Amino acid sequence: QVQLVESGGGLVQAGGSLRLACTASGPIYHIMSMGWYRQAPGRQRELVATITSDGSSNYVDSVKGRFIISRSHHTVYLQMNSLKPEDTGVYYCNSDIVGIPTTRRYNDWGQGTQVTVSS
Repeated sequence: QVQLVESGGGLVQAGGSLRLACTASGPIYHIMSMGWYRQAPGRQRELVATITSDGSSNYVDSVKGRFIISRSHHTVYLQMNSLKPEDTGVYYCNSDIVGIPTTRRYNDWGQGTQVTVSS
């Protein structure tokens, strides 16, 4: 019932930038946290960045200083700067949502958006 939709992926040269966006829709009372994960071919899905409802953010070490996560209401953004080939992968949005009525809780995933960084 709650849906997450990502956008903003694409092909970019090393050193370039992309901005990803993910919008949650549906019977939402409160979003506890939102985050971005990525999965490269043959590798496990890893957490990239998260942001909580109070604005606190966390990043995996490999993207610190290059990526910025932010949130506006039901949309989370990931500004990716100084991109490297190792950033290549499918990026997924995830959210921990308290629904309406508030007894309902959702932990959903978006469909993913491809990010490819050429050397």
